[in-house]
Amino acid sequence: MVGREAMDRHIDEARHNALANLKDAFLLSLMRLLALAGNGHTRLIPNGAISVMPVRFAAIGTVVRLLDSMPGFAAAIGGDLISINGVPVGEIEVAAEDFLAGTRQRRRVIGPILFAWPAALRRLGVSSGGDTIEYRIRNQTGQIRDLLLDAANGVPGSTFYPRNEHGKADSSWSPKSFLTIKDFGQRGLLLVLPSFFDPGETALSDAVCEAADLVRSRPGIPLLIDLRGNTGGDFLRTMPLIDAISQGAQDRRVGLLVDKFTFSAAIVFAALLKHRLGDRLALIGEEMGDGLTFFAEGGTIDLLSSGAAVRYSSAFHDWAGGRIDKTTPAEIAERIVPAGTLQLDRSWVANSDDVETLDRFCREFFHSLNT
Repeated sequence: MVGREAMDRHIDEARHNALANLKDAFLLSLMRLLALAGNGHTRLIPNGAISVMPVRFAAIGTVVRLLDSMPGFAAAIGGDLISINGVPVGEIEVAAEDFLAGTRQRRRVIGPILFAWPAALRRLGVSSGGDTIEYRIRNQTGQIRDLLLDAANGVPGSTFYPRNEHGKADSSWSPKSFLTIKDFGQRGLLLVLPSFFDPGETALSDAVCEAADLVRSRPGIPLLIDLRGNTGGDFLRTMPLIDAISQGAQDRRVGLLVDKFTFSAAIVFAALLKHRLGDRLALIGEEMGDGLTFFAEGGTIDLLSSGAAVRYSSAFHDWAGGRIDKTTPAEIAERIVPAGTLQLDRSWVANSDDVETLDRFCREFFHSLNT
C-alpha cells in the first residue's frame, strides 16, 4: 500500500518540474510516481520524449550488454557494460530501482534506457552534467574498451529503445512470422512463437491454427516452445494451440523456453500449459518479466506536450491462485486457473538472436528425453 504522504510528495515534485518547464526532470518524477504502484503494467514510457546517447543496452542474463551503437563503435558491440563514468553498473541499477515499475526482472528489462539518458544519469548521481559520458565495455575475451560520448549529441530515445523491450539487437525488430517450425523428426518439434500481438488480427490466428494442426498430427512427439522475447498480446487467440498440446498423448513431454523479455499474454500461455500438463512441462530459461498476480488491460495515454506515454492498468489477474474480482474481464475470468508458481526446472540463458545456440540446445533437450 502506498502512503498518501509519499504520493503527495512525488505529485508535488512532478508539478514543480512541469511548471518550471524542466521536461526531463518532470518525466523522471512521473516515472518515480507511477513506480510506487509496484505494477509493471502501470508506468511512464519516456522513449518518445527524450534524447539518449546513441548506444543500445539490454539486460542479457545477469549482465547489461551493448547490442548496438552509432557507427565507429562496432568493435565494442556484444560487450558487457562495466561502468559509466567510473560508477559500477550494479550500483547504478540499485540507484535506478525507485524509478522502475514492476518485478526485479521487469526493472532489468526497462532499466537500460536510463544508462543512455543523460538527464537520468545526472539524477542517479552518475554524471555531473559534463560534456562527455564514459562507458567502459568488456568484450568476450576480457578486453576493456572505453567509449567517450558527447552528452550533447543525443538521438531520439525510440531510435535505440522500443516501447516493448524485446532484448534483440535491432530495436525496431518486429516478427516476420508468428510461427517458426523446426522439425527434428521423431526426436521432437521446435515451435518459436515470438509475439502474440497482431494488429492485423488474422496472421496470429492463422499461425496458431497451423501449429495446432501440426501438434495434433503428431500427438506423442516431444515439443520445445520458444517464448523468449514474446512481450505478449492476446492469449485468447492462442487457446487452440494450448488445447492441441494438452490433448496429445498422456506421456508427451513439453519444454517451454522463457526469459525476462517474456511478458503478459506469454506468461498466461505458460501458466495455462503448466496447469494442464503439470510435471510433463519443463520450464527452461530465466525468470520471466512479471509474476502471476498483476493488473493489466487498461490502455496508454499519450502526453502530447512532452511526447511521453503513460501505461495504466485496470483489470486484476491472478494466475497463481486463480482469483478474480469485478475488474477482471469476463472472457478472461472464465479461463483463470490456479497455476501455483512457475519455478524454473532448468536455467539456460542465450540471446534470442542466436539461432545456432538454440539449435544445439534443441538437440540436447530432445536427446535427454530419449535416453
